[in-house]
Amino acid sequence: MNELSDGAAQPYNLSAAHAARSHEDHQPPMTTTTPLARPMPTLGEALLPLRSRPMLRTVLLVVAGAALTALAAQLRFNVPWTPVPYTGQTGAVLLVGAALGWRLGALSMLLYLAAGLVGAPVFNGGASGMQQLLGLTGGYLAGFVLAAALTGWLAQRGWDRSPARTIGLMALGTLTIYAIGVPVLAAVAGLEPWTAVTNGALVFLPWDAAKLLVAAVALPAAWRILGNRPPG
Repeated sequence: MNELSDGAAQPYNLSAAHAARSHEDHQPPMTTTTPLARPMPTLGEALLPLRSRPMLRTVLLVVAGAALTALAAQLRFNVPWTPVPYTGQTGAVLLVGAALGWRLGALSMLLYLAAGLVGAPVFNGGASGMQQLLGLTGGYLAGFVLAAALTGWLAQRGWDRSPARTIGLMALGTLTIYAIGVPVLAAVAGLEPWTAVTNGALVFLPWDAAKLLVAAVALPAAWRILGNRPPG
């Protein structure tokens, strides 16, 4: 009796199993959300909660980032080991990128460059004009756009929320500026590669390290003050 019952039930069980497998095969694949797929809010969005007026917020953030970079470029002081003064310019570029995200950070730097090219005294020491982009500093200026985009992209993946990752974010942004600025400096000035690296990058390392440490404290602290709140 048990054998007959098992034999009669077997086709039903096989059919049910086949139907279940067929149903699973037609289910849409499960997707997982990763930090790469969903950018996190930026400091700029948290500080300026204007979700109902996104265009206004975009304009204000982009203009503010360009203005901050212009002001930082005028903060200059000299050190004994190089005739080129230290400024706050590159630090502002990286902070603007981290605060605005990669799109608005890059747009802010493009606005900054455009203002300088049309004659506004926004570059290092109040300089302006096309000769700055075509001269010794041209590679560094072009590198600002890419560096702001990179630091913004990393910040939108949470790199600005802990000191260790902020150090990495700032270091990569700084290297991006040098990766473009130093070769252009060597080409325009006719310098040997090592001379260009020394005069165009290594002499600035102490100041770069100081800016990196300030950012490693300031950016995570800003997020702690804001309580990691989403943009309003």
